[in-house]
Amino acid sequence: MNSRFISAGLILAVLLSIGSQISCIAQKKEKGFVSIFDGKSLKGWDGDPKYWRVENGNLVGEITPETLLKTNSFIIWKGGEPADFELKGSVKIATAGNSGINYRSEQLTDVPFALKGYQADIDGKNNYTGQNYEERKRTTLAYRGQKTTIKPYTGENTPEAVRAGVKGNAWTGLEVTGSLGKSDSLKTLIKSEDWNEFHIVAKGNRLQHYINGVLMSEVTDNDTANGKKSGLLGVQVHVGPPMKVEYKDLRIKQ
Repeated sequence: MNSRFISAGLILAVLLSIGSQISCIAQKKEKGFVSIFDGKSLKGWDGDPKYWRVENGNLVGEITPETLLKTNSFIIWKGGEPADFELKGSVKIATAGNSGINYRSEQLTDVPFALKGYQADIDGKNNYTGQNYEERKRTTLAYRGQKTTIKPYTGENTPEAVRAGVKGNAWTGLEVTGSLGKSDSLKTLIKSEDWNEFHIVAKGNRLQHYINGVLMSEVTDNDTANGKKSGLLGVQVHVGPPMKVEYKDLRIKQ
């Protein structure tokens, strides 16, 4: 009996040691990250309560038949204007849903709760999830599976001139410089109507979007006229049919 207890004790000690090592590795991996959503309230965020609430510890954006949108609406983090950063979290979206995570963005003054800037695109059918789409500006900067370089802009610095540089909902000044895999193959790694982890890395003019640990798009933005080095962070509910999107475990490292 004593030898059995000793063996059991040794096994338990080994398991505890392994658990401790795993915990230390996880903590080291997450070093420098701080939570930006408390899971209890909208403290530190600014959005239209008609569309945003906290439910079951999650940040929930929902459009109902009675609250259909005329323009995209964001809930905006009021903790600063991050420059170089990493953002992590998890998202779950309904099939009919359309959302996204904006960063290095500007808030419009003539449209309520509207942002203009880089966006990690997210949609319920996963046609666009993972791509880099610039809201209200240059539109698509990289489709899922693409590494792109954005050429310097030499045109007039007006919204009309920039809009003229868009064709087929993509920026004509983008150059595909590499492949991360076929879009349809990468799509199979994204779960439908379930939680997916996202990771945005913005460092200098390089912007990377990861889903479930896989790099989905990468942009090197050499357009100093239109690109942004810092700005606001927010998440979106998009014009369209009734939908629901949920975010949790939002944390940032600057």
